[in-house]
Amino acid sequence: MKRWIALSGTVLMGIAAIWVSERRKVDVPAGPAAVLYLVADTEQELTRMPVRFTRMSDEEEISIGDQLARNYVWTGPDENFPEFKEVEAYLSQVGSRLAPQAHRKLPYKFHYIPDRSLVNAFALPGGHVFVGGGLLALMDSEDELATVMGHEIEHIDHYHCAERVQQEQALRRIPLGGLIEMPVEVFEAGYNKDQELEADREGTRLAVQAGYSANGAIRMFEIFQRLYEEYQARAESPEEELSDVAQQTIEGYFRSHPLPSERIAQVQKLIASEHWELKPEKDLAVAYVFWTARANAALEMHRYQVAEQLAVRSLKVRGEQPRALEVLARAQFAQAEFAAASDSYRRLLAMSPTAENAKAFAESLGAADRQTAATEFRHWTESVKPEPPAGMNVQQAGLDLLAGGSTAAHQLATELRATTQDASAPVSLGELGWWFYLSGDYPTATNLLGDAVQRRPGVLELEVRFAWSQIELQRNSDALQTLSATYEEVGTKPEKTMARAVAEWQAQLPDQALQDFGAAITGQPEWSNAQWVTALYSSRVVTAVGQMQAERERRRKTQLAHSR
Repeated sequence: MKRWIALSGTVLMGIAAIWVSERRKVDVPAGPAAVLYLVADTEQELTRMPVRFTRMSDEEEISIGDQLARNYVWTGPDENFPEFKEVEAYLSQVGSRLAPQAHRKLPYKFHYIPDRSLVNAFALPGGHVFVGGGLLALMDSEDELATVMGHEIEHIDHYHCAERVQQEQALRRIPLGGLIEMPVEVFEAGYNKDQELEADREGTRLAVQAGYSANGAIRMFEIFQRLYEEYQARAESPEEELSDVAQQTIEGYFRSHPLPSERIAQVQKLIASEHWELKPEKDLAVAYVFWTARANAALEMHRYQVAEQLAVRSLKVRGEQPRALEVLARAQFAQAEFAAASDSYRRLLAMSPTAENAKAFAESLGAADRQTAATEFRHWTESVKPEPPAGMNVQQAGLDLLAGGSTAAHQLATELRATTQDASAPVSLGELGWWFYLSGDYPTATNLLGDAVQRRPGVLELEVRFAWSQIELQRNSDALQTLSATYEEVGTKPEKTMARAVAEWQAQLPDQALQDFGAAITGQPEWSNAQWVTALYSSRVVTAVGQMQAERERRRKTQLAHSR
């Protein structure tokens, strides 16, 4: 009878907590933050309830945690996150040093969620600890990771997770077994202030007992302090922008956790009272994964120098990374660092000898030094065992063209034109036609590219390159017609837009030209780099781009003067 009275009291207090939280609710846009706000507010009310639950057994807690974990364990395709298994194994390795220090001997398991918007970690009853990719991306030492994981272990060790489940059971009036569909935000949200500070304190102690430096906790909370200040000021990170989802998650995190300054002060007092030696921290072994991801994000945002720096940093830790090498090579090429790009592509080809990488390697060599490119490329193809990728004869003939030798290229053009059964022949013909363009033989380039477009219509790259060759013959109307015939869904490609701008400029259509020029520069900032344009396009294009740039600046200054 007493248990029924206690349960009734729990339910009534739960209803009261919801009523109070509704009265005190804040306006929050729909999204992850809204859920975290609700859980945090409800938690604040629930922790005032003068009720002690009948604690569930370890076996029951483990069973519920295992069921819940099935909903949160990441099961996506490996090709999206090739590093997933390595990162998760690393978490398990660090966790295996921490778990034996916990008071409760539970079957602890450690999981990685490769979601860069998840700037958080959370624990489930019974021993499951999850760490989000967004949080790992902020770390650079294993000691920081150890304090985060120790914090989550302590939420389990001190029954905070188990009590959260029992609170949900009381509020929903359903058996414990019916809670397996609880949303993850219930566990991402913080606990009450005392519980959070307890987890900080004991989690740091756990990490120190496992051999880590308590300075990892200080530096982790300093990162949170920086994020908190940026969140308060609504400022962007100096290195990368946070997604809307990540920003909302951070808002919910700071609403439901103690202030970073308070957490730092507590750990500093603990270090002083315990006389802990602040040992050197150990590098985060998987940090390169996140540097590479950040480098790729910077590349996609056209922040090429940042992308190059991050890729170099990642490769210093782990050199054999095809993805990082590709980002590095593309960033270098975009900055007209063609010799460096060719070296990076050469390294990439040693690990991933694909036709696309080989083509990019040839293009980099040609842009760096036309006289030596053919010889270097030939040495590379001869070194590839058992044989180089298919189609390298086109790249070799093209590089020979740049060095002044046209015999092989003309012979190959004849062979490709006569080939009717091979579906790849028109594309190869178009690639060869572009090498003729780069060598300055525009009539041959136009003939070959026109033939390729006729045989393979609808290939954007072929049609844009055909238009460039038409521009060189001052067939601007034909070039504009070629460009207007390309598929609309890919019509915003910056190179196509710039080709249209150049054709319009030469056709004495300056307003349309400048509008397209601005769009092309925005989509592909490389066009504002004269060295890049000079290496990859004709002198006619270099002149037109320079003239449009000057006219755009002149109009900007005129407009500014008139507005004063």
